[in-house]
Formats: sequence, structure tokens, C-alpha cells
Amino acid sequence: MNLRPVAVITGASAGIGVALARVFARNGHDLALIARREDRLHALADEIVATGARPPIVIAADLLKPDVAPLIREALAAHGAEPQFVVNNAGFGLVGSASKLDRDEQLQMINLNVRALTELSLAFVDSLARHRGGLLNIGSMAGFLPGPGMAVYYATKAYVLSFTEALHSELEPRGIRVAVLCPGPAPTEFGARASIKLGMTPSVLTQSAEAVAEMGYRGLMDNRRVIVPSFANKLITILIHIIPRRWILGFVDWRQSRRRSAQRT
Repeated sequence: MNLRPVAVITGASAGIGVALARVFARNGHDLALIARREDRLHALADEIVATGARPPIVIAADLLKPDVAPLIREALAAHGAEPQFVVNNAGFGLVGSASKLDRDEQLQMINLNVRALTELSLAFVDSLARHRGGLLNIGSMAGFLPGPGMAVYYATKAYVLSFTEALHSELEPRGIRVAVLCPGPAPTEFGARASIKLGMTPSVLTQSAEAVAEMGYRGLMDNRRVIVPSFANKLITILIHIIPRRWILGFVDWRQSRRRSAQRT
């Protein structure tokens, strides 16, 4: 049986995930939307249908649960679909000293940001190859830096960056586009979840979720390995190879200490 190709987007209930769903739909892709909050997924699906697009497949799933890939595969097959693109957008961060933050919550962060992303990156490779599609993993500027004050989050995004760059080389011979999107700060629910106040971030580093999603989509279609939105953020990725590591550690530590102080006010 021939299954129709869809773009699978996780974390599609808010922020960059919603923006990515809109961009993919606008460019003619059928969608499968995945998140825990089913009501938000249906609201987004209705919005996309109103533009004249085909109704997205809605899959309410908790990616923190093990073996989520077979559940997604079965749900897609029930709708006669399989992935052409996989967009791993789901993730979260926490501000605070790793030794003081809740250990179980930090392990859940690793579970979602690393394990679930890895599982879904590898689960549908044959399908992506069949449809000459691609994989877009959402990393962060944090992946280029050490992160005292958000140590576990920064480390998970360093994994996403390294893992996705390697997959780009491994899967390119199979005709699969692989890219990691590394945005800076964006006004989304992510910041609220991590207790980050965007007013403390220089505006030159901040971009809207819509702008980030548009650049991520274009970069994936062009098979760019690493996508860093905005010139200012690209400049940072260059400077961190020049500035001594201890200075970078000190600066990031200072920034995070300001965020922790802001949480208490």
C-alpha cells in the first residue's frame, strides 16, 4: 500500500512548533501534529484547514513515555500516511544551578531533549529516504556554549548539534536532508517554562517564532547542515572559537545569575 507523505512536527502546540506547522502547510505539505495538548493541536489544525490545506493528522502523545515512535507510526498508518519530513521541536529548559534544581525534572529534560529526539530522528529513516525528505532538529544557540546556570539544558542542545551534524553526513548519500536549527531567544512559552524574562535579552539577538520557522524551513530545503538565524547570532558562533573558554564560562554564569535574581523579584 502506498502511504501519503506528511511532515511530522512535534511540540506543535505552541511557539516555534506552531510557526513551523504554518510554514510547512503554506508550502504545500500535509501535516501530522504531535503534542500533549490535544485541544491546541485541533485549534491549529482548524486554522490550517481554513487556509484550504488538507486537514492535518492530530496525534496527542507524551514524548516522555518510552517507545513513542511505534505509537506515532501506527497512528500515521491508520490515516494512510508516513513521514516525509520529521521536525523534532519538542523540548524544554530550566534556569538554575544543576545541583539545586529538581533532579527528576532535569532527567526528564534529558529524556525529552535527547532521548525522544534521537528516537524520532532514527525511527523513520527509510520513510524519509523513500520520499526524498528530511529531518529538522531544533537546537539552540546554547548548543555552542557551556552553560553554568542552565548546565543540563545547554548540554542537551550541544548533543542535538553534534548528533544532527553527524546525521547530515551519514544520511546525505540516501538523499535525506538533515539540518539543525539553532535560534537565539524568541518570545515563546519556552521562556516562561524556563523562567526566562526576555526583557533581559538584547533585542538584536531576539527573533520572532515566525522568522525562526521561515529560516528553518528554507535552510532544511537547501540542505544546510546548521541554521543560525540572524547575523548577530552567527557572529557569536564565530567569536566563541576565538574568545578563551574561561571568559565564556564567566560571561554565561553572570548572565544566568541575573536571570536567577530576576526570578526572585
